[in-house]
Amino acid sequence: MAKNKTVYICQECGYESPKWMGRCPGCQQWNTLVEEAIRPAAPGLRQGSGPVSMPSRLTEVVLEEEPRIKTGMTELNRVLGGGVVPASLTLVGGDPGIGKSTLLLQTSDQLARGGHRVLYISGEESVRQTKMRATRLGVTSDALYVLAETDIGQIERQIEQVNPEIMIIDSIQTIYNSQLSSAPGSISQVKECTAYLLRLAKQQGIAVFIVGHVTKNGALAGPRTLEHMVDTVLYFEGERHHTFRILRAVKNRFGSTNEMGVFEMKEGGLVEVANPSEIFLQERAKGAAGSAVTASMEGTRPLLVEVQALVTPTSFGNPRRMAAGLDNHRIALLMAVLEKRVGLLLQNQDAYINVAGGVKLDEPAVDLAVAISIASSFNNRPTKVTDAFVGEVGLTGEVRRVSRIDQRINEASKLGFSRIFVPSKNLGGWSVPDGVSVIGVDSLAQAIQLALGTEREAAPEPDFFPSDF
Repeated sequence: MAKNKTVYICQECGYESPKWMGRCPGCQQWNTLVEEAIRPAAPGLRQGSGPVSMPSRLTEVVLEEEPRIKTGMTELNRVLGGGVVPASLTLVGGDPGIGKSTLLLQTSDQLARGGHRVLYISGEESVRQTKMRATRLGVTSDALYVLAETDIGQIERQIEQVNPEIMIIDSIQTIYNSQLSSAPGSISQVKECTAYLLRLAKQQGIAVFIVGHVTKNGALAGPRTLEHMVDTVLYFEGERHHTFRILRAVKNRFGSTNEMGVFEMKEGGLVEVANPSEIFLQERAKGAAGSAVTASMEGTRPLLVEVQALVTPTSFGNPRRMAAGLDNHRIALLMAVLEKRVGLLLQNQDAYINVAGGVKLDEPAVDLAVAISIASSFNNRPTKVTDAFVGEVGLTGEVRRVSRIDQRINEASKLGFSRIFVPSKNLGGWSVPDGVSVIGVDSLAQAIQLALGTEREAAPEPDFFPSDF
């Protein structure tokens, strides 16, 4: 009989070590190495029982378009790339209590109402507890089956009886394989159970959704191989004190990873937000300095959001730079450009930047709005309510062109913005909506002068260089 081997596996990153260490060399986390026994493979689930695959010539493969299964949520369909792909494995992650189970239970009911057989497997709730939540959400479909089970072997038997088209696992950290000695939720159990669900999805054509927990840093719990195995990775995020929830795709083999779906959490469950731009701008204060509106592209959807800035003299030796929804390094870069190229003395000023509504912006096209909001707060001069700003700012102070400028301007025009500042290189080649004045700017100093009516002289260049001495 083969002797069992013992290794220590990090529960955060999956690093393996032959001995215990207080700090993981892989992720630098403390007290995350857990002892697990590795036994030789035994007959059963690890062997696989599907048909044997044979190699085929790529030129002889017949390409047929996979029919996507439409859910009742347009936002979810957009993020998935058009709908649920049969025989796909999708991982949904998010903070505890953000609404992952609510989203999947509502989606299960909509798919079941559409004539698809759905199996909802809950490892965290009993059948009665799931029924209580379903009653609150108005889930009443007869084609929706509910199972409270954590053993992957028992789940396999129930799948053979129900023969579902779509299956939901809530959550993968509670599912275990009895042939492994490690505890449920460990690295070995998560990898083994996910690999089994992947084979099940591909062999039987079942679309599988699995819920994954996240760590305190916001990353999916478990090894990175978990994200590599699945076809699609969705993040469900939002602030606890906000009712809005945002669904993003960070990996999608069947669609774009730039799409975003917006939902609002209400008493009866999640409700789609058809026009998120209007929602994010409805509480904007009029005549307040430090506010600027920009049009950001989230996949194929233009999204208008408000960027707020508060610049105030610092009380410390080193000024503070804090940002919510934006990259801190990008904020420091833009403030350096404002000081060097525009002449704003910001080296003794604290700066706090916020994107209203809890949205996260990561594209350079919002640079101009961020810089305008900082200059507006510093000079205490508000921008006009009907102004919007789109453009990337370079290190020399120039405003560079951005993509899809026509879609951004059309969205701004729908919401009543009449004056839009864009890079000069983006002018021409498209039609301007009626009632909208598009102003092309070449530099950040020019944009500040036109938007705020103020301009400071740029810092003079030195007349000497160290090489002269």
